[in-house]
Amino acid sequence: MAKHRLTSTPKTHYLARVVLGTAIALSGGIVAGGPALADTPEQTSAAVQNASVDTAKTGLQATAERLPKVTAQQVLNIASQQIGVSENAQGGGTKFHSWYMSSERAKETTARDGGRVQDYANAPWCAMFVSWVGEQAGIRPTMGWDAYTVTHAKWFRDNGHWGTTPKPGAVVYFDWKGGKDLDGIDHVGFVKQDNGNGTITTIEGNTGNGKVEQRIRPTSQVVGYGYPVYSG
Repeated sequence: MAKHRLTSTPKTHYLARVVLGTAIALSGGIVAGGPALADTPEQTSAAVQNASVDTAKTGLQATAERLPKVTAQQVLNIASQQIGVSENAQGGGTKFHSWYMSSERAKETTARDGGRVQDYANAPWCAMFVSWVGEQAGIRPTMGWDAYTVTHAKWFRDNGHWGTTPKPGAVVYFDWKGGKDLDGIDHVGFVKQDNGNGTITTIEGNTGNGKVEQRIRPTSQVVGYGYPVYSG
């Protein structure tokens, strides 16, 4: 199967559809037969699914109290240290692929989407990179984890941690055509800074020639931002 580049026009975020070969059934951000993410103890109630991140303590904020105190800068430092990591000639082979394939999440997402865990070996990996960084920082329950960008974005939305303001450490989701529908998301990375001129500086995996790179992106291509819970 041909490798699709996440920086090109095709909707290469459709990992489950393109790589694993099945459609995802979503209803209100919840996958048919199970939650959008497997961390069910960390799921918020329906009452807060559409809450603003500025409201009273959310489920993710409560979860964060049981996790290490991690700042946005610490997460960005972990991401920055990966700059230059590159995929192999088959489009995989990174430590992000290896980690995801060895995780329980890979079994859950293949059960959700079809296919085999081995299919992730050469799959588009921008969401795996973001998930790996959250794991390394010790805040996976508030960063989320998935190989499918749309599901990951909807997890933030459904937990009340979704918005339109670029903040350092936010998870940023792109649609290269400039759409604002979460189902149109093509790519994901981290916001390093808002440049104040209609662009943001980002750190992304599976970009350029299949590497982790720092990029400058126009905010016109941003669908929205997911906000992990940081201290300070």
